[in-house]
Amino acid sequence: MYYGGIDAHLSYLTVALVDKHGVVVWQGSLATRSPERILEALAPFRPLEVVVETCPFWPWIHELLTPAGIGFHLAHAQRLRAIASSAQKNDQVDALLLARMLLAGLIPEAYARSAAQREGLRLLRHRAGLVRLRTLAANRIHSQLHQSRLQLPREKLLRKEARAWLASEAWPRLQPEQRSLIESQLQLIDTLAPLIRGLDRRIQAQAQDSASAQLLMTIPGIGFYRGLLLATELEPIARFPRVEKLCSYAGLAPVTRSSGGHTRHGSIPAGANRWVRGALVSAIPSHLRAAPESGLSRDYALLKARLGWRVARVAAARKLARVIYAMLQRRESWRATGSPQEGTLGTSSRPDLPR
Repeated sequence: MYYGGIDAHLSYLTVALVDKHGVVVWQGSLATRSPERILEALAPFRPLEVVVETCPFWPWIHELLTPAGIGFHLAHAQRLRAIASSAQKNDQVDALLLARMLLAGLIPEAYARSAAQREGLRLLRHRAGLVRLRTLAANRIHSQLHQSRLQLPREKLLRKEARAWLASEAWPRLQPEQRSLIESQLQLIDTLAPLIRGLDRRIQAQAQDSASAQLLMTIPGIGFYRGLLLATELEPIARFPRVEKLCSYAGLAPVTRSSGGHTRHGSIPAGANRWVRGALVSAIPSHLRAAPESGLSRDYALLKARLGWRVARVAAARKLARVIYAMLQRRESWRATGSPQEGTLGTSSRPDLPR
């Protein structure tokens, strides 16, 4: 049995192979422009398990090695402190350390998504990127309006009636360069709008074809985008042995440090899946509007009165994560009746799909 560590770069891979005793049997660099040479170099070493850190290059390495019968492991780069804190750090040292950590079973593994999952996430994140650009353009317009003591609610700026207001109320009070800046940002918003609508149609079609997405869309406040995002990010749900693992993966479990008989609970961690956390946290206001009498909404209201809306929103998102975990495991849809703790799940033959 052989174990390999790969330090991946755009133009080359640094590879270190060790046997079951940890003895180095091969070490070198391989050009990425010749994938067949990579397979030829690894061919004499079978059976072989290799590990690669999370990076932009791991998908093609996975697709190259897996069909050749080489076991593939994806290491969580942020958790590889042994490499990050090494006094001697170079490609050869990193690759060898990865190989020996794999041999010892010390690799903090990340989930290697399938090609279909990666393609679905590209669509969702492309849409998020365009929306972010539209928001930046809207913020620049608001900045110019505020400099002239003009106010326009954010939700109205993207509506058609806002253009008439800008022409009648704002234009006479703005300087020429301000008007020019606002016009350019409006053109950018007009360019992005049809692109976002086109992506929304594709996302809606994919969500309708996904049983898990439709299941999650029975939750008030979760529509096509959030439903498909959460289904794609979290499946297969079996990779989370306990619901606490899912909460930690989403970055919704507070950091806990215990030493000398003292336990301290800190803030939520920064190094987590920001897409899952963002979808869950942003779903809470939508859920409160759509289902104000649900158990989740009642719990939020009680916690908000004691600790404020910021803490309450994260706590409600954590509870929503627990509900989603149970829904995906049991294949049960949402229902608003029942106790706040356990009555949010039920069966339904015809889910109500919120927009």
